[in-house]
Amino acid sequence: MRLSTKGEYGLRAMFELAKHYGKGPLPLKVVAERQDLSEPYLEQLFGILRRGGLVQSVRGAQGGYVLSKSPSSIKIGDIIRVLEGPIVPVDCVSDENDSDEACVRFDNCIARNVWEKVRKSITDVLDSMTLESMLKEYQDTQNDN
Repeated sequence: MRLSTKGEYGLRAMFELAKHYGKGPLPLKVVAERQDLSEPYLEQLFGILRRGGLVQSVRGAQGGYVLSKSPSSIKIGDIIRVLEGPIVPVDCVSDENDSDEACVRFDNCIARNVWEKVRKSITDVLDSMTLESMLKEYQDTQNDN
């Protein structure tokens, strides 16, 4: 299972907004510069993040984007799901698939248990971390230097 640049860059951009949380909107140009990302690509990602309810746009000269909730309320798994879709190694273990449609071997697949454990492990990790916990880990590494 491999995340696309949507998930990778989107998480970095959301982290940048979390660092700026409570200080007003942050222009995409600034996010792009700080994270060395393409501003046009970020515009696409932020459209998805806005529709997913994770960010809000603020218009005007001092406009930009802000998190729609506190960093402690936004799980990394939420960001990945909004940008990438369901977190699954194979379709048959997706919560969104009907068992009959997922696979003809759904009821007697030897490997399905493995894929369910992989999915659970990944979602447990992503849902146990928030933007706030990412910030704390980042700050701890900065204090060590």
